[in-house]
Amino acid sequence: MTNLSFSFFDLEYFLLILVRVSCFVFIAPFFSMNNTPRQVRIALSVFTSFLLYTTLTPAEGVVYDSVVSYAVIVGKEAVTGLLIGFAANVCTAIVNFAGSIADMETGLSMVTLMDPASRTQSSVTGVYFQYVVMMMLIASGMYRYLLGALADSFLLIPVNGGALRGENLLSSIVMFLGDYITIGFRICLPVFCVILLLNVVLGVLAKVAPQLNMFAVGIQLKILVGMSVLFLTTGLLSGASSFIFTEIKKLTVAFVEGMM
Repeated sequence: MTNLSFSFFDLEYFLLILVRVSCFVFIAPFFSMNNTPRQVRIALSVFTSFLLYTTLTPAEGVVYDSVVSYAVIVGKEAVTGLLIGFAANVCTAIVNFAGSIADMETGLSMVTLMDPASRTQSSVTGVYFQYVVMMMLIASGMYRYLLGALADSFLLIPVNGGALRGENLLSSIVMFLGDYITIGFRICLPVFCVILLLNVVLGVLAKVAPQLNMFAVGIQLKILVGMSVLFLTTGLLSGASSFIFTEIKKLTVAFVEGMM
């Protein structure tokens, strides 16, 4: 007969671990997509928390004498999990930025679709980039890195050990914004350059043959050329996914260091 016994301290410590893990799963890329069933996310959170609980030593810093003190610790763990997941999730918004620029150049900016990752309206090319890059990130083991980073965060930031350092977090966000614009333009650079050359050609033709309606011709040519360039440069998206994966690692580490 199996005898299962545990103290209230063990249960409360497990719940604190579950709060950080569940908040991370709620906002982290791939896990937070609408395509992922809620039952799977709940089961993953509970199972991961149980594995972490069996390997972690209860922190001595978890000291509380009232319900209010315990609620404060729960809030700190929730913020820690949300910030770690947000650091990874915000990096996937780079492809939406690149898709918006590409659609603005090709004339598809008025067409929007629901982005499954951010749950917001996004451009057609942005959703295309989002699906392709996310598929490549999953194939490259992004989910294993995220779960490993979450497990390592309990060693660097023990339960009730998180401290929000505003200056470090702010500098990490500023650094990310520079990389955000740089990587976004690098992804949409082929479309941007080809459409720029097409605009130059149409401008010259408008001067040579002013009787032709280059505006009507240019709209169709931009869509055709833009879609062709997207098709021909699909193989380059593997390099874009590696850029985003590297950015996820950098920002996640920066956020964890900002809470130590």
